[in-house]
Amino acid sequence: MSFIVRAVQRDDLIQLTDLAKQFNLLNLPGDKKIISEKINRSELSFAGDLPKEKSEYLFVLEDTEEQQVVGSSLILAKHGSDEVPHCYFKILKRDHFSKDLGIGFIHQVLRFQLDTDGPTEIGGLLVDKTYRRRPERLGKQISLSRFLFMALHPDRFEKRVLCELTPPLTEEGRSEFWEALGRRFTGLPYQEADALSQTNKEFIESLFPEEDIYLSLLDSKARLVLGRVGESTKPAQHLLESIGFEYLDEVDPFDGGPHYGSKTENILPIKQGQKLRIGEIKDATFKTQGLIGLGADDFRATLTAYEIRDGVIAVPNKTRDLLKIDQDQEVFITPFEYGKKA
Repeated sequence: MSFIVRAVQRDDLIQLTDLAKQFNLLNLPGDKKIISEKINRSELSFAGDLPKEKSEYLFVLEDTEEQQVVGSSLILAKHGSDEVPHCYFKILKRDHFSKDLGIGFIHQVLRFQLDTDGPTEIGGLLVDKTYRRRPERLGKQISLSRFLFMALHPDRFEKRVLCELTPPLTEEGRSEFWEALGRRFTGLPYQEADALSQTNKEFIESLFPEEDIYLSLLDSKARLVLGRVGESTKPAQHLLESIGFEYLDEVDPFDGGPHYGSKTENILPIKQGQKLRIGEIKDATFKTQGLIGLGADDFRATLTAYEIRDGVIAVPNKTRDLLKIDQDQEVFITPFEYGKKA
């Protein structure tokens, strides 16, 4: 089979909606109307017609033989502006000591923060359940291909990249952290508050406490899930850690899920990749494998064998045909496994 990662297109609406219905992602719900709006926003973003704080790039993974969308991922170019701030809890430590008793405690506290000059955010990672565990490692392909686009167009993104990971939830989809904290200050159920926060942050800023919140005052169920990653999200966590992301000691104010981040320039697919021109190499053996990407509004990428010699890169004819690559065209190539430079 042949797979390609590309910018979403209007014709993908039905297949992408069906894919999203397999899951329950807040930033890519299985709602045809919402996904239609996201596709429209994505097309404008790839074309360069939206300001950074409104740009949202949606990528799909296509099985080209079956002509089927089997995966997705997205980039929010800037998450946090004056109009819609990025909000989170910072986890800090505070020391308390009693001279009379001769004892002290180090308490963890949550401090509510608003960021009006936020980072780039990645999310929306989905792979069709029937395509998981394939040898092509499709989840890794659709996840990492985003960074090739960022490397090709760095001016469209921020110097920091954030990923908000999903924590453990109950079987009913309820957040123990939200029940112990957020619901007491807003009166709203978790799903409703989280959905509302996508477009309206005023109620959070107005109703959440400004003072530090001591974790020791929360019940044990809430403390247990704080900063933890749900089982289904652990593969994404491990992938992020392998390419340079770190836990930021920050959590989502709704469900307590951990925030991971990195400087954009330090993300390994970007740091270890390079821009090169397509050329011919006689007797190329194509022993090295990596992700190759090209284009702007017509971005496309795939996993391929390649060879670099004398400042040019050669790829098999199958890859050229799949990605519609022309001679002397600029591409971005990065290793699929990290450690050695491309």
